[in-house]
Amino acid sequence: MGWLQFVMELDSLDATDVENALLRLGACSVTLSDAGSDPVLEPGPGETPLWSRTCITGLFGGDTDAESLAARVQAELGVDALPGWCIEVLPDRSWEREWLKDFGPMRFGDRLWICPTQASEGDPSGLRPAGAEGPPTGSAVVRLDPGLAFGTGTHATTALCLEWLDGVDLEGRSVLDYGCGSGILAIAALKLGAGSATGMDIDPQAALATRENAAANDVRVTVCERPEDIEGRFDVVLANILAGPLVEFADSITARLTNRGMLALSGVLCEQADEVMAAYDTWIEFAKPDFRDQGGQTWSRLTGRRKD
Repeated sequence: MGWLQFVMELDSLDATDVENALLRLGACSVTLSDAGSDPVLEPGPGETPLWSRTCITGLFGGDTDAESLAARVQAELGVDALPGWCIEVLPDRSWEREWLKDFGPMRFGDRLWICPTQASEGDPSGLRPAGAEGPPTGSAVVRLDPGLAFGTGTHATTALCLEWLDGVDLEGRSVLDYGCGSGILAIAALKLGAGSATGMDIDPQAALATRENAAANDVRVTVCERPEDIEGRFDVVLANILAGPLVEFADSITARLTNRGMLALSGVLCEQADEVMAAYDTWIEFAKPDFRDQGGQTWSRLTGRRKD
């Protein structure tokens, strides 16, 4: 059985009202997405902002009457007309494995590779993208499924951190991943020789994903769900979050560093780099920032050492 996807611009309609209407009509899931090119990068605390043009999508079973669906949505909302909408027919397939077609083995630096969990040596799944290389013998390999938490290496901010980890001496060092998401940075550090790694994230899904991904990679990551639960200080601290939280928690992040400990900050747009570095100036001697373009935006990685 396939699926029907009802897609509509919200226009002036209330997102919650439309979501509830679609669910009452039998939608299996409802999602919101940007209908224009106005990304919401950094909402304020407690805010759940929408884009200036927002699409809402309801996914329905394939046996749903497509011809009457729009009329039923209109009646459920009690409006004279619906904003721009369309109905798409989706073929039935193994959606939980679809991402493997686009997420193949990726190399960061000289020896660090991020690979799909199910794409083992020789790729018996047969889903490796055509022409994709595999990690050579002696590589540091992290096997990862995207799951529910941010961080697979495909975004410029994560890639910048992974490349930095590959280029520094981690042998035997302690590492803190502040805002760990999927746990990719902590796990990569261990694969590259770190002696221990701790991940902290206030999102329970991220904490769960980090634990599961660490187990899948046969490494141990200590996971904390509150900054105050982090114990001790670390030789290396990474924080791949956003500029606002990086500035807000500058003292908390730097307090976790040993003297001359290494710091890497990412999730920062190039125009925000100076502000973020200024927030850490009391504690950190920064190197020259590194930049990476992606999707019409320029992201930065800020690295340095804690002052004596």
